[in-house]
Amino acid sequence: MLLAGADLLAGAQAAARQAADAYPARGAAAGGLSAAVAEVPGLAEQLVRHAVLADREAGASWARIGSGLGMSGGAARSRFGRPRAPAERGRPGGDHTAPGAGSGPELLAPLLLRAVRETDVSAGLLYLLPPGEQVLRLTVMTGVPPKIAALWSRLALASPGPVAEAARERRLVCVASQAELARRYPKAALTVPYHVGLAAAPITTGSTAWGALLLLWPGSHATRLSAHEHEVVDSACERMGALLRRAAEGGRPILPGREPHMPAVPSARTAGAAEALGAVDFVNRLPEGCVALDLEGRIAFVNPAAADLVGDSVSHLSGALLWEALPWLDDPDFEDCYRTAVISHQPTGFTAQCPSGRRLQLRLSPDASGVSVRLTTADSTGPTSRPSPGRRRSGTAQPRAGALYDLMHLAVTLTEAVSVRDVVELAADEIMPAFDAQGFVMSVAEGGRLRIVGHRGYPPELLAALDLPPFTDPTAPTSRALTAGVPLFFSSARAMARLNPEVPRLTHRSAWAFLPLISSGRPVGCCVISYDRPRPFHADERAVLTSLAGLIAQALDRARQYDAKHRIAHGLQAALLPATLPTVPGLEVAARYLPAASGMDIGGDFYDVICLDDTTVAATIGDVQGHNVQAAALMGQVRTAVHAAAGAPPAEVLTRTNHLLTDLEPGLFTSCLYAHLDLSDHRAHLATAGHPAPLLRHPDGHTEVLRLPTGLLLGIDPAADYQAADIPLPPGAVLALYTDGLVEAPGTDLEDATAGLAEHLAQGRPQPMDTLADTLIHHSRAAAPRSDDVALLLLHRLGA
Repeated sequence: MLLAGADLLAGAQAAARQAADAYPARGAAAGGLSAAVAEVPGLAEQLVRHAVLADREAGASWARIGSGLGMSGGAARSRFGRPRAPAERGRPGGDHTAPGAGSGPELLAPLLLRAVRETDVSAGLLYLLPPGEQVLRLTVMTGVPPKIAALWSRLALASPGPVAEAARERRLVCVASQAELARRYPKAALTVPYHVGLAAAPITTGSTAWGALLLLWPGSHATRLSAHEHEVVDSACERMGALLRRAAEGGRPILPGREPHMPAVPSARTAGAAEALGAVDFVNRLPEGCVALDLEGRIAFVNPAAADLVGDSVSHLSGALLWEALPWLDDPDFEDCYRTAVISHQPTGFTAQCPSGRRLQLRLSPDASGVSVRLTTADSTGPTSRPSPGRRRSGTAQPRAGALYDLMHLAVTLTEAVSVRDVVELAADEIMPAFDAQGFVMSVAEGGRLRIVGHRGYPPELLAALDLPPFTDPTAPTSRALTAGVPLFFSSARAMARLNPEVPRLTHRSAWAFLPLISSGRPVGCCVISYDRPRPFHADERAVLTSLAGLIAQALDRARQYDAKHRIAHGLQAALLPATLPTVPGLEVAARYLPAASGMDIGGDFYDVICLDDTTVAATIGDVQGHNVQAAALMGQVRTAVHAAAGAPPAEVLTRTNHLLTDLEPGLFTSCLYAHLDLSDHRAHLATAGHPAPLLRHPDGHTEVLRLPTGLLLGIDPAADYQAADIPLPPGAVLALYTDGLVEAPGTDLEDATAGLAEHLAQGRPQPMDTLADTLIHHSRAAAPRSDDVALLLLHRLGA
């Protein structure tokens, strides 16, 4: 035993106070401990304070949960010293939580901690999906340092990764090893190059998706989850979903904070005074160095031998971040060992050379609460990480140890960027926390000027004064950096004022990095990173920022090309749809079309309303297979064919259109629904060719799914037979026609989604059709990210 854990060391102070009375025969030991405490000013108090805060935080969270259960101070307690939830005394499961005053991410922390403890995982991360957003945000975490977790703080719901897939498809995703992760999710594996297994589970209640739970196991874990682990994961997600639902229904939804909540981990071990004294004596007698790091990499304990080995004092090292107190450890090799130990929970080793020339062997032993580091002198052979010359001991501009990780993660992240907006958001998300920046601005080159396309940390009206500088303006730092093709770094407001005094006056910043974005030798734009405090920008930091600018430039160039093609493609799509719908007395009509949420190809969804005479109207809607120019061209032909046959009985219209498509042999199939509305007779005649069932809202608000005789998709069999159905369409009724993109989504049951759409249609009774159409489209957007086009046509039979 080298270190007894944070709780054992925290007991040292209590042991010192009790030693004289409880152990009078051990005056020497008590004196030795007092000397140790005197040698490390504030160390014991700091350990006690951490222990008290940890217990207080865990206890307060459980107290808030317990208040919803009617639990009092006499509630059962687990061996970890916190109130025990009722389900802990039996089978895990059920909903036992309710939000109380001050609802927030901290209410979810006890549920996460319990899942982590009962599955014996190395780390747990809880992601929430804010309403109306398509990005999962890290909300609560344990077992992972914030420095590392920052790489995974935001996950696009549509991204190809285990967490997003679990939330998107509403199913458990298990990955047994890093090799399997690399095979199934190669992009995600680049940011998790550790020997781990993982399980990602969705958090849902009914049709509502709240987020996802991610658990990381050491690589030694079995390749499959046990029945007990399955049960714990299911129970945790069920409880979290219930808590989130109750909080939302109570008007106080739990939303992600600006930073993930990181609860203290209740210690699994307590120590008496004698044991604490023995542990301190034991550690201090060792000739080798012993250092305890918390999950943030801060030195929680250091023995005198360790201080001597690194040539420093215990008092200076205690409480400091390891790589700040020992800047020669601010090295990618050491950080790689540190990350590996923390994430995979496997011991790692590293050899480094102190500035004094002494070579040290560092052995890292991790657990859920931190990392124990053992330092010994190393022999004169073997690889060594040497300190880089010129590194300073302190200062906000000190080079970061994770520069290579920042480059790799940004490169992986930008592969998911499609539009210019994506590039701005993803780059800002990665760069600002990685470099402690407070401002971010991105501009694109257009017509000899730089136009701002995205920013963080500035009010829009302020940037309006700095927007659109011409390339010829020598006082505009963005233009100057782009035209020269060289980054500009201003370490202080005084340095910036020499070029342009308006920039520091307007922005109230104190340091800037202007990074030209150049792709294939062409100017693309400029990226500006700013800081509230002066920053010296050391050489290696400048090199990293310059490399990041190259990655951003390539992504921005691709995104601009995508945006241009996207506008052309969807402009063509819109031109193939009706520009306006006819005005028909006694009928209120509304239509909506939305392109797919991702991809730039042209869709094949179409709709049309054809006025036949004063009292009869034809309406049609359909979906051509595929998302390309061929699908759009075929869509135009189908619309023309339906238009030409309109007025004939619905079954005959589909039969004629089917003959045309099979003669053309396009290789694509089309679903179609045709409706003939007789307004004078208050009837509607409908026929379908494999199209989603329409909805009918009756005048009393009751809404039903119309089960029509289903015909074969158009373009498959020239002999296909179609049948029509006759339904009443009284004044006040609403007929809703739509394509499958409105209800289909990965992991969603089609019947449930259609029933949900019918419910929303029923709830929109007082609304005009245009408002109701927007409401139904918004429901589709909120339910899941769209991978398909959406067409919607509403037909409201007005009163006499």
